[in-house]
Amino acid sequence: MNSLNYEAVIGLEVHAQLKTHTKIFCGCSSEFGAAPNSQTCPVCLGLPGALPVLNRKVVEYAIRMILAVGGRVAETSIFARKNYFYPDLPKGYQISQFERPVGTGGTIRFEVDGQLKEVTLLRIHLEEDAGKLVHGPGFSMVDVNRCGVPLIEIVSCPEISRPKDAAAYMQTVRQLLRYIDICDGNLEEGSLRCDANVSVRPVGQTHLGTKTEVKNMNSFKAVERAIRFEIDRQINLCVLGQPVIHQTMLWDEHAGVAQPMRSKEESLDYRYFPEPDLVPLRVSTEWISEIASDLPELPAARKQRFQDDYNLPVYDAGVLTVDRPLADYFERAAGLAPAKLVSNWVMGEVRKYLRELDVQIGDFPVPSEALARLINEIDAGRVSGSAAKGVLLHMVQHGGDAKAVIEKLGLAQMSGEDELAEVVNDVLAREADKVEKYRAGKVQVLGYFVGQIMKATGGKANPRIVNDLLKSRLRADRP
Repeated sequence: MNSLNYEAVIGLEVHAQLKTHTKIFCGCSSEFGAAPNSQTCPVCLGLPGALPVLNRKVVEYAIRMILAVGGRVAETSIFARKNYFYPDLPKGYQISQFERPVGTGGTIRFEVDGQLKEVTLLRIHLEEDAGKLVHGPGFSMVDVNRCGVPLIEIVSCPEISRPKDAAAYMQTVRQLLRYIDICDGNLEEGSLRCDANVSVRPVGQTHLGTKTEVKNMNSFKAVERAIRFEIDRQINLCVLGQPVIHQTMLWDEHAGVAQPMRSKEESLDYRYFPEPDLVPLRVSTEWISEIASDLPELPAARKQRFQDDYNLPVYDAGVLTVDRPLADYFERAAGLAPAKLVSNWVMGEVRKYLRELDVQIGDFPVPSEALARLINEIDAGRVSGSAAKGVLLHMVQHGGDAKAVIEKLGLAQMSGEDELAEVVNDVLAREADKVEKYRAGKVQVLGYFVGQIMKATGGKANPRIVNDLLKSRLRADRP
């Protein structure tokens, strides 16, 4: 049996740190980047006698995600102790949820190569994060600042078959988390992490093969590369008649390989039991309704509305709704200027400056209203599109209103017909031979005339008016 006779089965466990100011069971700061071991207390360190108190905002954020994916919020859920020993887990256990999670079901819908796909969710549960090991040449250290930072774990059913689909799924989850404003989605800082459960089986077989868990993927590209590597590794083992071992694999992005980290535990190995220091979590239907009413318009719905309300192409609507603040910026500007022009400028020049300045749209120095005024100047023919790029650059660097910058830089477009008619007449008088060629059927000569007129006016002539004047004059002077 060759490798083509095997198929992959992939399930993803996405861990999202919630954007609360404090940890899940104590008042310590959950801010990223503080000095090692500076954000701890007896509760998150699990010292004897310290008791956890659940952060209400954490529960609210979990419910927001459950509702966003169409899942069911449990009326009663239970926290459990997940026991395992690891250097970055000072308590020797993690408070998580097992048999009765806060959320079940739901669907993630995403697009790959123009095809809509969907993956069913098994559960969304709450838990606390563990600490972090810091490795250096010849040493390893433990930073426990992250202990107790609130997480939701989003567990998919094993319904993904391709690494590319897994990466697209992950991007969609990140987009949703950011839209509902519960996680910043920063993979490099670890506030969004993904573990992939990967197995292979002969095509046509219904039961799953032995799975491995791949960890340490800190980019969408890494998710795709790591899963592809693990699929190929497992298929090669199967083709050679060797067993796939149930273990955790650690992805090495630099080397491009996944290496065994430890044997994979089963749920029995964690010795789950209800957390004795926390009462069952009960959520009222009134609170769920209140949270639901506060949810923003979600990406798929907004993308469709942009197509319907602003008559945008599918591509434009998709680009503009990838990020909620960018969609907000576009929509504010589109309320003041032609939507398609706004779309072109936001997708083009604005996003270019965001990359160059390395800032988010909320920190972009040109407000949406100012961009709209510039676009209206273009639409009215008072500045050319190419000259407007220089105007925007000036506004990015120095601020100012579009109309004032246009005047200051001397970029106002010549749109007066009488003024332009003189230039047109001069050019046609000088180029009598080319006028005859045009009249003989060489209509491409019209572009030459436009170029000469733009040259004579320093590029300030309104091209639309110039074209109209040229065609009118060439017809009028025909013998």
